[in-house]
Amino acid sequence: MDADGRNTLARGRVATRLPAQDLDRARRFYSETLGLEPVDERPGGLLYRCGGVDFALFRSVGASPGTFTQMGWEVDDIETVVSQLQQRGVVFEEVDLPGLRTKDGIADIEGNYPSKGARGERAAWFRDSEGNLLGIGEPVR
Repeated sequence: MDADGRNTLARGRVATRLPAQDLDRARRFYSETLGLEPVDERPGGLLYRCGGVDFALFRSVGASPGTFTQMGWEVDDIETVVSQLQQRGVVFEEVDLPGLRTKDGIADIEGNYPSKGARGERAAWFRDSEGNLLGIGEPVR
């Protein structure tokens, strides 16, 4: 708590950090495949900004387990985004689990995060060059 009795962490900004064993390879993937360029860089990392929110890739000797979504984008038209990324060589995960199945790389998910005000979400997942599992979601209203 700060002097005003407010939680200082709650007023902080959240930023995702993704490990990259090969930062040059990651830079190429994010540039050539995703069409993103860093807004800042240091010898050990790259900073990106999407929709006013930052995420960073950092040089790491550790590898991502890739067993869960580490970062996601919320978009207005998931089919268009998935199609555009597929044209750039992105391979989307195919999921076939009870209650969660993809069709053409996109899953329809009942329910949604409580604060989103939606009744569900359409989602798709892919891996970056470093094995990080990334997601794309479109709220269903």
